[in-house]
Amino acid sequence: MSETAIQVAAHDVRPVAPVRTDHYRTIRPQIVGPESPERPFPIYLSGLVQKGFGRGGKDLGCPTANLPDESITPITSVAQTGVYYGYAQVLPPKDKKTLLSQDDVQVLPMVMSLGWNPFYKNERLTAEIHIMHEFRSDFYGLEMRAVVLGYIRPELDYTSREALIDDIQVDKRVASNSLDRPAYQQFAEDSYFDLTRVVSFL
Repeated sequence: MSETAIQVAAHDVRPVAPVRTDHYRTIRPQIVGPESPERPFPIYLSGLVQKGFGRGGKDLGCPTANLPDESITPITSVAQTGVYYGYAQVLPPKDKKTLLSQDDVQVLPMVMSLGWNPFYKNERLTAEIHIMHEFRSDFYGLEMRAVVLGYIRPELDYTSREALIDDIQVDKRVASNSLDRPAYQQFAEDSYFDLTRVVSFL
């Protein structure tokens, strides 16, 4: 059994991630996971969105939201590093107006990278969530809730940024396909999410 992310983090030296090959790209499945989530899923996460490294949107065309270190223990303690899929929701402030639209605060599909991002040689274990939706504005400091439902692939290193971008696009397609099954779709209405919050617009 592979070590969990938190077990790997306890080592002085990080494991070397395999380099993604062209052959790997051609054999990637377009749907992953069983017909319904199995242990350790679902995994529930929440926390205030923090500023990350600032390269997801700028370098990769895939903006991500980072959760605080203390918020990711539910997954780092039971799962290995890699890329995951599920649903996420950004919660607007209860008593303040926001630039977010009503569409922005719905429960939306997401992909999440858990680990050290070998291509960028991160020094810290992070969970970076990309919500598959175009937001009207950023949402730093707002609460985000996420339900992780399945595993897509391990962390990989890349010989070029273009290869990384290509894999991210595949990850997003795999996540969408994998969530498009009844046992996964029902989690978009999970009671963990706030399905009644209404946005007060600026």
